[in-house]
Amino acid sequence: MANRASLEELVRLQGERVRSLKQQKANAEQVEEEVAKLLKLKAQLGSDESKQKFVLKTPKGTRDYSPRQMAVREKVFDAIIHCFKRHGAEVIDTPVFELKDFDIAGQFDPMIPDAECLKIMCEILSSLQIGDFLVKVNDRRILDGMFAICGVPDNKFRTICSSVDKLDKVSWEDVKNEMVGEKGLAPEVADHIGDYVQQHGGVSLVEQLLQDPKLSQNKQAMEGLLDVKLLFEYLTLFGIADKISFDLSLARGLDYYTGVIYEAVLLQTPAQAGEEPLGVGSVAAGGRYDGLVGMFDPKGRKVPCVGLSIGVERIFSIVEQRLEASEEKVRTTETQVLVASAQKKLLEERLKLVSELWNAGIKAELLYKKNPKLLNQLQYCEEAGIPLVAIIGEQELKDRVIKLRSVATREEVDVRREDLVEEIRRRTSQPLCIS
Repeated sequence: MANRASLEELVRLQGERVRSLKQQKANAEQVEEEVAKLLKLKAQLGSDESKQKFVLKTPKGTRDYSPRQMAVREKVFDAIIHCFKRHGAEVIDTPVFELKDFDIAGQFDPMIPDAECLKIMCEILSSLQIGDFLVKVNDRRILDGMFAICGVPDNKFRTICSSVDKLDKVSWEDVKNEMVGEKGLAPEVADHIGDYVQQHGGVSLVEQLLQDPKLSQNKQAMEGLLDVKLLFEYLTLFGIADKISFDLSLARGLDYYTGVIYEAVLLQTPAQAGEEPLGVGSVAAGGRYDGLVGMFDPKGRKVPCVGLSIGVERIFSIVEQRLEASEEKVRTTETQVLVASAQKKLLEERLKLVSELWNAGIKAELLYKKNPKLLNQLQYCEEAGIPLVAIIGEQELKDRVIKLRSVATREEVDVRREDLVEEIRRRTSQPLCIS
């Protein structure tokens, strides 16, 4: 057998040969044959060298989450799911790389589903307390009608639509230059579009546009404007009209939208008084897409649909940044009580008590050491944010009581063992679980 130095040199040379063959895109069988030779040579270097090394990596497009990050994610998802269910949503799970979709059943009065989607959007963003927000609303029929009266050729509707959609990020001049310079639109047509898309407001703007000499002559635009006017009536009844802006620059790039479209943006505080708040990014969006489901129906039936998506990853980032800035402590468990012992040799008693609490539906923990110091157990509760400690000692066992300690106030009271579950529930406001 060749000595180790010779083997290492052979491995190096064989590795270069394999890399060379791959670069030359050689026959697959030839590459496999040379790779097999390389592996055989590596195996001869000895058991230490022959061990396969594993590198753990997260798949592309995914990331790992710490317990603290998962606690934030769960709170955000709980708020979103709770809000949807309050509005009668049913949960479905589909085999795609997304978490969940929600289906809201109901009667399809023209604008009620859209109004309810906007209500849900506002409720979710308010409950998450991530800052002031504004929901922009428009209608694809208004956009298409506007393009038509401005003189945009039919085959340029979608590409001009994508340019308009950039107005929340760049100036009108930049958008116009793109329309004219890159997409071949006549300058006067672009100017006409600019007269419309730079307008935003409330229901008064809708009424103004209904009287527009040119726009009022376009059937599509009129249908859209009348629906948006009706939408604002429902939004007023829902108490959220002040959170909604009718914005003619909102375009939403997806082709499948057929009616009302909406997008929620967070607002940053203006630098000086009198300035308008600036949007710092979209955190939710949606709209009506009455033609999408029919594409997958063999009979091509029209199915009225509205949809809403929440930008959870952006929301997670915002919440995490704010928690870090405030140095607020985030609980990573929901433990209500830690079962602790005051003396040694009480492991069995701790195990009995924690089992009783688990069986009663109480979220409980204990330290796994046989004889942990009481101070260490109390410090663990403070670090983990556990509100209560159930302490067992020799005297407590004789008296058939448990010493219940509040971690926040350090107040201790003796509770009869049979009353312990009820007392923990009372203090932590957990409803009785009925199986």
